[in-house]
Amino acid sequence: MNKHRGLSLIGLLITSAVVVFFALIGFKLLPSYIEYFTVQRVVNDLAHSPSLRGGSVRDVQQAFDRRATIDNINSLKGADLEVTKIGDGFEIVGTWTARVPLFGNVSACLDFEAKN
Repeated sequence: MNKHRGLSLIGLLITSAVVVFFALIGFKLLPSYIEYFTVQRVVNDLAHSPSLRGGSVRDVQQAFDRRATIDNINSLKGADLEVTKIGDGFEIVGTWTARVPLFGNVSACLDFEAKN
């Protein structure tokens, strides 16, 4: 007798449901991670910007606010940054929390830290 091998219809449905579930969670979390990578890029650019050499902490915060408007960063403002002047450059650290509703009363709480 031949033994049948392969995936049954029930197995296919369960596997598909698990894949779809994790894909939906990933799609809901993706914008928060995209914003994190954008903030990280802006912080690195500002820390190594020749136009801010010799500037003040307030100059860095204002420059971040201008870049945040251009790059559509909504979860962090220039006043929220911890800016430390080191010689001619700056050390910039930004921390924030993003709460992403997943389904029902379940949310994902994501903690981010962008620094140069």
